[in-house]
Amino acid sequence: MDTNCLELTNEDLKEIFKEREKDTHKGIYGYVGIIGGCMEYTGAVKLANMSSTALRAGCGVIRVIVPKSIETSIAPYLLEQTIFPIENDEEQKMKFNKEEIDKALDKLKAVAIGMGWGKGRDNEKILEYILQTKEIPCVIDADGLNTLSQMNLNILLKTKCKVILTPHLKEFERLSEIPIEEIKKDSIEIAKNFAKKYHVILLLKGSTTIVTDGTTTYLVKRGCPGMATAGSGDVLSGVLVGMLGYHEANAKIVAAGSYLAGMAGELAQEKYTDISMKASDTIEMIPEAIKNIRKGEGV
Repeated sequence: MDTNCLELTNEDLKEIFKEREKDTHKGIYGYVGIIGGCMEYTGAVKLANMSSTALRAGCGVIRVIVPKSIETSIAPYLLEQTIFPIENDEEQKMKFNKEEIDKALDKLKAVAIGMGWGKGRDNEKILEYILQTKEIPCVIDADGLNTLSQMNLNILLKTKCKVILTPHLKEFERLSEIPIEEIKKDSIEIAKNFAKKYHVILLLKGSTTIVTDGTTTYLVKRGCPGMATAGSGDVLSGVLVGMLGYHEANAKIVAAGSYLAGMAGELAQEKYTDISMKASDTIEMIPEAIKNIRKGEGV
């Protein structure tokens, strides 16, 4: 058991979520992107919610990058967000097109990939291209993790991206090829070893979330039973990519994002109960969570 795990202090959190200068503009807080969606798992509301989460977490602009097949499905749900459609194949999944991917990711400070992405035949090509050519933080979740688990993970050793992986236990089992029961026996050490081996920031979800880059490890004990509902993982990824628009990609910032999402979930549960709350309720409470952090309440 690792006894050198760190906890975020109130001062850490206050500094990360500090008040902004009056003379400021959206460009300072970063353009970020979300790549996902397919006709089979349209997830229009999910992707819209996730992009809204990124804005709540503080980025300047969010670009939702989806296959053209679902452009009309998601567009009505996007208000402050922008949309960038990518050509789709005959199965209506996202198609690899180097020029389109370059345009979609142009000027982005960070990107999240995989939510509702499905099992497109070009998913590996798209992910491989991003990892090999882009020098931005890349949050990989959901079908992005499923895609990565089918690839040679040594690509992570060659990537120009700062990679953040956000698996739950089953997804981590696929990635690491270590059975869940074995992971549970020594989850901190296994997470650290994986992060160190592949040069990634690993956020392993659980009742205590482990965030590690292989050297520095944080344990985040925020969250609640009410967050055991569809879309909560997408909310977390939205928070992370939103924060990476204006913060350096490191284990401390990723842990702070997990902390913020967990506290917002707790506040949502207080309002809606553990039975009735849904993921969008967590998004609603992000501003209250930031207020609490700034006041030092509940931290």
